[in-house]
Amino acid sequence: MGTFKNCNGKSVLLAMVKGIQDNKAYLGEVDGLIGDGDHGMNMNKGFTLFKTRFEDKEFAFSEGLNELGTILFSEIGGSMGPIYGTVLMDAASVGKDYEIIGVKELGDMLESGLNGLQEIVEAKVGDKTLVDTLSPAVDALRKAEMDGLNLKEALENLKTAAKEGRDSTKYMVAKFGRSSRLGERSRGVLDAGAASCCIILTSMADAIINTL
Repeated sequence: MGTFKNCNGKSVLLAMVKGIQDNKAYLGEVDGLIGDGDHGMNMNKGFTLFKTRFEDKEFAFSEGLNELGTILFSEIGGSMGPIYGTVLMDAASVGKDYEIIGVKELGDMLESGLNGLQEIVEAKVGDKTLVDTLSPAVDALRKAEMDGLNLKEALENLKTAAKEGRDSTKYMVAKFGRSSRLGERSRGVLDAGAASCCIILTSMADAIINTL
């Protein structure tokens, strides 16, 4: 219940892919309300490219995150490719040194991804971006580490925090991206990046729990 092996990460990555593929239309609908509507299509393209290239290969969790991040960074359209690419590659750069991943190690990885993101986009919690999902998820892992929770408990808390963070964006005014041009009219709709980040994190968490 406390750790999973980095080398067993293939099933986790493929679960993350499935999460995005299953929600392609939903993400497009969310994005279409205050954006250009292509978020689901672009994310699906990148995640599907990863599956096509690596489904028949063996890879560790950190390796898969790096390969997926590289594809998203360089091969999909829109602003979210480089953003997600940075998050995943920075997380992978920390994770490559871990054979066993527990609450602390996963927290280190996701925090590195968050820090990398905030180096290229000056978004903070409250700006109606994926930071509103990712930052509370990192905080949940850090609190779980401090409280001595096992990995399953920590991941359940991460899922709750990610969903609450996603939902909080509905009441915010967008500060970044195309939707920021709408000002107050961006209020009342979820942020598409926060929604996709929640899908990725919850898919990841559920798949890791299934390995325990």
